[in-house]
Amino acid sequence: MSEWKAASMRNRSYECYFQRIYERDEIRPLSSTFVKVRGNETGDILEIRAKIIGPKTDAEGRLDPAVLRIFEIIVKQACWRDFEDTLASIQNLRDVESERFGAYLSFTREAGSENNFNFALGLKATSDPQMRTRTYFSTDRWLAAANPPMVPRTSDQPIARNDGAGSSHDPRSSLACG
Repeated sequence: MSEWKAASMRNRSYECYFQRIYERDEIRPLSSTFVKVRGNETGDILEIRAKIIGPKTDAEGRLDPAVLRIFEIIVKQACWRDFEDTLASIQNLRDVESERFGAYLSFTREAGSENNFNFALGLKATSDPQMRTRTYFSTDRWLAAANPPMVPRTSDQPIARNDGAGSSHDPRSSLACG
């Protein structure tokens, strides 16, 4: 597993990953597992993605228990137990997609490939209230910029005053919000 670090120099997103190649030819892996975890600097996980190429299966076509264990840990120990019922589909290498309480899980066979699979689990703001809440509470909105842009004032624009001076000042007006 790699260390938890910034995804790039100008990015607030952090990530770590794990890769194990079981078998390869001269060009590419024939059997491998890749897992990438993304989140923020404090360690909050926002998304987990995985790719399985040529996984081992038993005689009945079920996913090898060692590889299935990765998904069990992700779902159970990350406390996203709403998705425990999807583990049976993953074990049987069947496509499954589910959304619950602003989170999503997807395990699908890669298009055009018989034995490659993609997995995604993450948080998703889908409803209008969720989108408005995420936008309202975004750090971009509430954290002050180091050098806020100066907006030139034209001579015909009024100056908002917060000191209550002036005969027509109403402390409940939007001008009092400064």
